[in-house]
Amino acid sequence: MKLLWTGCAILLCASSSVIADQAPADPSYVQWLEQRSMLHQAEALAQHFAGNSAQWQHPYGVPQPRAASAKASVWFTAYPASTVAATPGASVLTTLADERLWSAFQSIGIQAIHTGPMKRSGGINGKEYTPSVDGNFDRISFDIDPDFGTEDQYKGMVQSARSHGAVVIGDVIPGHTGKGADFLLAERAVGDYPGIYHMVQIPSADWGLLPPVAAGHNSVNLSPAIVDALQAKHYIVGMLSSKIFYAPGVKDSDWSATDVVKGADGVSRRWVYLHYFKEGQPTLNWLDPTFAAERLVIGDAIHELTVLGDGGVRLDANGLLGIERYANSNKVWSEGHPLSDTANQLIADMVRKMGGFTFQELALAFDKVHEMSNGGADLTYDFVTRPAYEHALLTGDAEFLRLIFQLMRKNQIDSGGLIHALQNHDELTMGLSQFTGAHENDRYTFRGHEVTGKQLRETVHEDMYSRLIGPGAPYNLKFGDGVASTTATVITAALGIKNISKLSAADIEKIKHAHLLLAFYNAFQPGVFALSGWDLVGALTLPSAVVKDRLADGDTRWINRGAYDLIGSNPKAKTSAAGLPVTVALYGPLPKQLKNPDSFASRLAQMLKVRAGLRLYAGRLVDAPAVRAKGLIVLVHQLPDTPDLEVTAINFASTPVDETIVIQGATQNSAVTDVLNTRAPQLMVGAGGTLQVTLGGYEGKAFRVKGLP
Repeated sequence: MKLLWTGCAILLCASSSVIADQAPADPSYVQWLEQRSMLHQAEALAQHFAGNSAQWQHPYGVPQPRAASAKASVWFTAYPASTVAATPGASVLTTLADERLWSAFQSIGIQAIHTGPMKRSGGINGKEYTPSVDGNFDRISFDIDPDFGTEDQYKGMVQSARSHGAVVIGDVIPGHTGKGADFLLAERAVGDYPGIYHMVQIPSADWGLLPPVAAGHNSVNLSPAIVDALQAKHYIVGMLSSKIFYAPGVKDSDWSATDVVKGADGVSRRWVYLHYFKEGQPTLNWLDPTFAAERLVIGDAIHELTVLGDGGVRLDANGLLGIERYANSNKVWSEGHPLSDTANQLIADMVRKMGGFTFQELALAFDKVHEMSNGGADLTYDFVTRPAYEHALLTGDAEFLRLIFQLMRKNQIDSGGLIHALQNHDELTMGLSQFTGAHENDRYTFRGHEVTGKQLRETVHEDMYSRLIGPGAPYNLKFGDGVASTTATVITAALGIKNISKLSAADIEKIKHAHLLLAFYNAFQPGVFALSGWDLVGALTLPSAVVKDRLADGDTRWINRGAYDLIGSNPKAKTSAAGLPVTVALYGPLPKQLKNPDSFASRLAQMLKVRAGLRLYAGRLVDAPAVRAKGLIVLVHQLPDTPDLEVTAINFASTPVDETIVIQGATQNSAVTDVLNTRAPQLMVGAGGTLQVTLGGYEGKAFRVKGLP
């Protein structure tokens, strides 16, 4: 959403984006819509590159994860709506281009900024734009959202990044749009526009199956019974199993019906359309004879790279691009569909063809993650280990995390192709898809017992929910299969802190220590390390009362999206430009932190400098050896262009560890250096490739093991 919420509740604001369109279907209005449609923008842009040699300068057919991480292996993930302006009245984009910010980023070792979606989103009512209903993930134009700034200011941010050796990463949203010009044209049956969406015209003879649309709205969500009735008549595939954003009376299914709309041809129609997410986010149809959705999305990607100057793009929710009904079954196949693979390959190939790279966020079963890494996006968000390392911290037991690494290696998931991240704009995702569906009856050994995938998932959920939410941690809230929280409030829950409004200096020091441990876990693996503004300032969750209006539709993630001031130049600001309240920041702004060698940012900078020197981002995981200590995990990486190994050892428990580990590939009497502590005495590899590892509570160490030349 554009997030201009001042003085209105979220339900009222959401409703404002779906007010019934009263504009007549006259040719001048249709022309007005076409000039503002994304399909029109895409077709105009395509003319600049058709038959142009620019599209033949780069290899594109195979994902290139290490080429992507070589461009930028440490990312800052922005959330524009949470960004406090550098000065009163400054835009989000001028703030993200500020020299003070980029000087701080360069000092820390940040090489890229992922902006999050920044293009105009929401809907159109008549000729008026209406607000986004999902944090600008309901795109309706290639134009920059004026609430964030201008296209020239965006290009200024790109130039600021380049001057500091960094790249900007944008977004493509291949699964859905908002209810903008493209959707209004689809309702009016204009040209190829109906082919953009997963929508079906319902003959007037069956309008009796559809409920009326309430005054002030242009669509109505359908009940499961109506969906079943429409499916029985073979109009649609039926109920989906995902149930994203389901809330009684708000979203009872993934299907909605439009009001009666007069087409450009004078024919009145009602349509039923799919929306995996909110009602204002109609789903794109990736297999329609017009191929209109492909043209729109590819055009958007080219715009990001060639007009705005981005070095790469995220493919949002790109695992949900195919849908069909299983033969001889009542179930709908909508996750992990092969059409998603095909669509992702097309988008990623085009981005590589134009010199960029892509990344995806996939919380799918590991075999599917591996399959999608063979073609499509260059990098994948690490939903593979993220819930498991949080589980290790919360329980002091890394057994589940060690199991995840075993499964990673079994499924040939390359950690060098993952984006290992702390907090992002979403909740802490705990869907644990590896242990559902086709894998729920797989057998695992856990805590001395053989359990099914389903039983393991339930156990892990119980472990995490019992510690992260409820009376022990009232500052976090459940969201779907996950938890709305910041990294800092995951840590406070792990430390047993119930009241975050009265943290002592000692409490903050403990939080910082654990936060750096989680940063170390993510950074000291091959691939990309990413962190957010909330991480950099040590943000806490917002009290639910201050974002009560935004939580009205059940979207609790607003508590983990508090506004933050990275530069510290606007201390009197109470909200971001988008109206989000400023949250408590335990560590403070970056310039102040960087003056203190023991601050979170300074300690992080020291860590990332060592990581860059090792070129660990380009390494490869070669072993995750067995250990005895409950809280311990050890990862062995082959460093690039050298016989040397890197060993990452982390103790997620409060009790010390002193253990001898067998390091695969290590040679007896080889030198071992503690790379994060230059004062530590040099060690030697023992007989049989053993290494003595000594760690305090909540401590991590990185060793460089000299290999044979």
